[in-house]
Amino acid sequence: MTEILLLDDDPLQLKLLARTLNGLGYKQLLGCTSAAAALNALNTPSRSIGLILLDLNMPGVDGIAFLELLAERRNRIPVVLVSGEDERLVETAARFAASRDLTIVGSVPKPVWPTELRIVLERWHAPTSTTAAPRLYPAEEIAGAILHNELVAHFQPIVNLHTGTLAGAETLVRWQHPRDGLVLPGQFVTVAEERGLIRDITRLMLHAAVTQGRHWHDQGTAAFVAVNVTMSDLTRAELADYVFTELERSGLAPTDLVLEVSEQRYAQDPDAALAALSRFRLRRITMAIDNFGIGSSSLANLRDLPFNSVKVDRSFVHGAGSNTVLSAIVNSSIDLARQLGMRTVAEGVEDAADWVNLRTSKCEMAQGYYIGAPMPAEQIPEWQADWERRRKKLFAS
Repeated sequence: MTEILLLDDDPLQLKLLARTLNGLGYKQLLGCTSAAAALNALNTPSRSIGLILLDLNMPGVDGIAFLELLAERRNRIPVVLVSGEDERLVETAARFAASRDLTIVGSVPKPVWPTELRIVLERWHAPTSTTAAPRLYPAEEIAGAILHNELVAHFQPIVNLHTGTLAGAETLVRWQHPRDGLVLPGQFVTVAEERGLIRDITRLMLHAAVTQGRHWHDQGTAAFVAVNVTMSDLTRAELADYVFTELERSGLAPTDLVLEVSEQRYAQDPDAALAALSRFRLRRITMAIDNFGIGSSSLANLRDLPFNSVKVDRSFVHGAGSNTVLSAIVNSSIDLARQLGMRTVAEGVEDAADWVNLRTSKCEMAQGYYIGAPMPAEQIPEWQADWERRRKKLFAS
């Protein structure tokens, strides 16, 4: 029968934790007061340990060192961190464990309350995906997809946080594969970048975006369209010429187009980047820093390059309502952008808690699955009708 291993150097804490687990219906428990005893139990063939509850602050071999020992032994038993240390230290320990391919189910603070422990244990019992990493398609197939018009544009809505109305949409590439169905960009964009195919994909998405943007405006929907571009593509003069030609063809106003550049790609040729960004800004096209906060030189990019919009990365936005560190990062990013006169968009609004938290901030716009998933353009009207019903409830509360 599967056991839960409890590791804490304090016998009293072990007893209290065991009592709490017993109250939740867990009877097969093994308490250890040292790392050596715990490792010995893990190496005992007759035992079947399915979960480890680990105290971080222990003399000798502390919790971090114990996690390192588990990683060295390629032990993949899930771990729950139990600690009286501050939240940031516990999160750091969890990130360290993840970097060693260990599974951290969650954490509970001391003293341990049954309600909090029950939530973490339910997460342990929940089924997890065991699917392999998605396959990457070869460059030859991607080139064929471009040639045969198999790449399609999906649009993820971006709404005004103060009114809830549709403000714009991000254009995202998808591959309508004749055999495999809808393929997400993670399976082909990296290869396309490495093999020089991203230029053609960018142009396909730009064409789709400005065409759809013009269509929305003709229907009375004043929404901008955003397109992702790589810095290597952006710094080629021909891209600017292509964008200007597409805007003229479609009649879409330059102010209704946003070019999003991931800030992880800036520093290869700063002079060329400056020239390219300046050309677009002179034409009144909005230039956005995408994934703001995860690059290595965020403040330098704000100082040196003429961006006028910031997209705060989802890794900071999601969960910020219950995490003081994430909340501080999100709010400081928004405040900084506003002080510089830049438009602010939060990406990664995945649930109601994210929405409520952002509504109390000074952020202007938001996108994420809680608002709407990426979808074909023809599904936008249906989404708008559904969102309008939700919007009225959200803004009535």
